[in-house]
Amino acid sequence: MESLEEKKHRAIEICRVLKKRYPEARCTLDHSGPYELLVATMLAAQCTDERVNMVTPALFKRYPDAASLAGADEAELQEMIRSTGFFRNKTKSLLSMAADIVEKFNGEIPSDIDSLTRLAGVGRKTANVVIANCFDGQAIIVDTHCKRLAGRLGFSRESNPDKIERDLQTIVPEDSWTLWSHLMVFHGRNICTARKPGCPECPVSRLCPWPDKTGSG
Repeated sequence: MESLEEKKHRAIEICRVLKKRYPEARCTLDHSGPYELLVATMLAAQCTDERVNMVTPALFKRYPDAASLAGADEAELQEMIRSTGFFRNKTKSLLSMAADIVEKFNGEIPSDIDSLTRLAGVGRKTANVVIANCFDGQAIIVDTHCKRLAGRLGFSRESNPDKIERDLQTIVPEDSWTLWSHLMVFHGRNICTARKPGCPECPVSRLCPWPDKTGSG
């Protein structure tokens, strides 16, 4: 059975290899600050980053800050974000989140996990995205790719995102948490896909214990 130290060494090597493979790994949601990224991340639930990036320019022009978003007309906001899916629920979450920012934080986006997760509609994943990309913090972002790869790489047997985050925090060096998160997204989109991963072309196949690897055929 692999020890924790062995897992740590393997994670460091995986990170090194994937960093070479994906030097462009980064957050792919367009934003110019924490407010925009917070909104974009909430819109990205069950939606592609590409689609969100098509919607947000007009959205941010119309509602450039939390105060303006908090005062938005619900029907108008729904129409602006309709193409991201689940637009009614997302509209309610955005309006509540913006109201919380105005009422609890004087219109400023907080920079710590506890404060961010106090905002309506903001869970740990969304909060970690903002912390990692706007406040120079290190954060493990457990999205669908990170969750899938954590299991395949043998780093977590959990299904709960919070528990997966804790598992990865003990294995991945803290100064690489954000990089790891970005690498998992890029690798999950390009090779280690959900339905038929490209194991024969995977640069970290030798470091992966997953028993169900796909063959070259």
